[in-house]
Amino acid sequence: MRTTVDGVYFEIGEPFDFSFLSAYGRVFKVFDDQDSGNICFGVENGKERLFIKFAGAVTARGGASPAESMARARRNTQIYRDLRHDDLLNLISCDEVGGGIALVFPWTDAICWGRMYPEQHAQFAALPDHEKCAIYDAVLRFHAHVLACGYVPVDFYDGSVLYDVQAKKTYICDIEFYQKQPCVNRMGRMWGSSRFMSPEEFTLGATIDERTCVFGMGAAAFEMFGSGKDSCSRENWRLSTRQYEAAYRAIRPERGQRWPSLQEFADAWHDA
Repeated sequence: MRTTVDGVYFEIGEPFDFSFLSAYGRVFKVFDDQDSGNICFGVENGKERLFIKFAGAVTARGGASPAESMARARRNTQIYRDLRHDDLLNLISCDEVGGGIALVFPWTDAICWGRMYPEQHAQFAALPDHEKCAIYDAVLRFHAHVLACGYVPVDFYDGSVLYDVQAKKTYICDIEFYQKQPCVNRMGRMWGSSRFMSPEEFTLGATIDERTCVFGMGAAAFEMFGSGKDSCSRENWRLSTRQYEAAYRAIRPERGQRWPSLQEFADAWHDA
């Protein structure tokens, strides 16, 4: 069903009272096409702009129930605290409000790499490769931090990467499924985009660890600089042969044939 807040129309699964948003400011943007059970708002109040990820309403695309999305939002607070980093979009607060949970972040005018936003994805694709290399370095740097904090990334994909073109600044977002180690696949097919997922993320009982992270980072390299991990075509690779070889080793289906650590992959990538 269609509803409106502050003159901005969007889709919602069931009627919901969003009047609590006025405490944060006036809504100028709504992101309603989410399958996570969240609905997101851009608000402004004369002093600042904020990005609010709200759990508690029934969204148009369904996905997680309000109770599930609220439980995940509470868990996310600890993940953001544990993984706080200059390359991670900063969580300002986690507020129990309006019958749900609001995760409050600073607004950024950064573009998203994700394919779900075709116009922004096209802008990202048009960036020069030297700029994309700096973005990719930030992705590697953040995930080295994730591993050092005892976590492993789950559901990292192109939609997790934002880039402020004017400030030349990369931000990682949407880390809600990252898991503490040791981590075991208890789902079969785990959360995530198959374009970034390792074989063990489809295998019930498989270990999810640093080599899984290495695979995801290699897949990200092929998405950013090539034609994706499924074709891993050398002809469509835009960087050096040695960088291609480093990324190709990272995405080997056999875990033992990948780089044993993210640091070794990052060193090989930078040496190339």
